[in-house]
Amino acid sequence: MRTKLVKATAAVLAAAMLLGGCGSGTSAAEQVDLNSLSLDEIVEKAKEEGEVNSVGMPDDWANWDDTWAGLKNEYGLEHTDVDLSSAEELSMFETEKNNATKDIGDVGETYGAVADEQGLTLKYKTSYWDEIPDWAKDDDGDWIVAYYGTMALLTNKKLVSDAPTSFQDLLEGDYVVSIGDVARSTRAQYAVLAAAYAMGGDESNIQPGLDFFRQLAEQGRLDKGEFTLSRIEKGEIGVAIIWDFVGIGYREQIKENNPDADFEICIPEEGSVQSGYSTIINAYTKRPHAAALTREYILSDEGQLNLAKGYARTVRDVELPADLEEKMVPDEQYTNVKMVEDPEAWQETVSQLPTLWNEQVMAYAQ
Repeated sequence: MRTKLVKATAAVLAAAMLLGGCGSGTSAAEQVDLNSLSLDEIVEKAKEEGEVNSVGMPDDWANWDDTWAGLKNEYGLEHTDVDLSSAEELSMFETEKNNATKDIGDVGETYGAVADEQGLTLKYKTSYWDEIPDWAKDDDGDWIVAYYGTMALLTNKKLVSDAPTSFQDLLEGDYVVSIGDVARSTRAQYAVLAAAYAMGGDESNIQPGLDFFRQLAEQGRLDKGEFTLSRIEKGEIGVAIIWDFVGIGYREQIKENNPDADFEICIPEEGSVQSGYSTIINAYTKRPHAAALTREYILSDEGQLNLAKGYARTVRDVELPADLEEKMVPDEQYTNVKMVEDPEAWQETVSQLPTLWNEQVMAYAQ
């Protein structure tokens, strides 16, 4: 559903920018220094702008709905969103340039640096800068991770009574496993990386992950359909490899619609991969102050709690209500989880992954 370009693409787009110029006028990044403004000044100017338009931040993802409602209630900001993948978000910023329709986006962690490299971001640190760990932010605020997730297994126990707790269990099962579109989805790409980690690989050696999914494909157990909540709810998928917070949200929504539904979510025992999602402010935005205020609100206690209510793990420590804490995956399951240690290697792998996936996995799918 959501997700996050690659060095080759970045280089092509950067070259296009040099050849084509910046279109009609200068970017917002050349006209405003958000980090030099007080929060009161940003709030005042944001109210004058009156709206914020996002991309890749739909209501049903990480509970963005409550964030947009909060910005409307507190500051009067109207809002619209178009849900695109991370790569598509950057492409939109680059293509529209000074005709920008979007102010802020939410992209996979590695895409924040790509957006910065392409000159597509506007710097803003927020007043919570010192509380954000170094791994989760750019030096000047070109991108900031607001929340993160871990690859998990979501099992429909009406279809799979003995729910898998590891990647090895998946290989030994007899049910359909779904990860979605590896060519477009950051989540699907990280699912391949999680399998690679489990099977002895890493971000620079994705082969064990490809081999894992090829085995599922050869068994006729790799789902080739669209990765959607409705298909999971209809019982078309036995196990989905999914971000933990998305899986919990799906489980709760399905149970709300069907109290007899039985879904289990866990972090694979061999370990998994964790990654964050970053806000990026469009360098060409027509509403820079509204975009900055949106980032400010997202990183506030209230904004972080909104994301936690969407079952995401927040970049700042916020206290969770007991009923929400009970729905989360137990902390002890995250013992073997790790982050990408070599982002540049991972970007290079991602640039090759769609081709490798089609040649080494989908070519064997039954």
